Amino acid sequence: MELQINGRAVQADAEPEMPLLWVLREVLDLTGTKFGCGIGACGACSVRIAGEAVRSCITPVSAAAGKPVQTIEGLGTPDRPHPLQLAWIAEQVPQCGYCQSGMLMAAAALLERNPQPSDADIDQAMTNICACGTYQRVRAAIHRAAGMKR
Repeated sequence: MELQINGRAVQADAEPEMPLLWVLREVLDLTGTKFGCGIGACGACSVRIAGEAVRSCITPVSAAAGKPVQTIEGLGTPDRPHPLQLAWIAEQVPQCGYCQSGMLMAAAALLERNPQPSDADIDQAMTNICACGTYQRVRAAIHRAAGMKR
């Protein structure tokens, strides 16, 4: 199956019903996307398909065929980090860090559709679970990133 991952066409030898998460991690060796709950509840596995945040653990790879997929590996680069990545560092968001790739992908989807979100917008969009409870820092980082120019 041909996929568009982080701006590149890639071939993935996978059955259409295989969860996108496992194709990314096990077939394509893109391990930044994390396995959390396996039922789409926690959001650790969030990636973007055509700009929308989706839970890759419950999304069959066939749903990504022909659509641009962005993983955490495609959000920014070491030389040019995404404003969210800079804001995450500035606001000291990560504690254990496990949920952060999914949080960043959900936040990127939010800012793409709403460049100046309110606290309520952030609370509604950020349904990812953080066991460390850094939700206030996540909100502050999203506001900070909203003020940065890319």
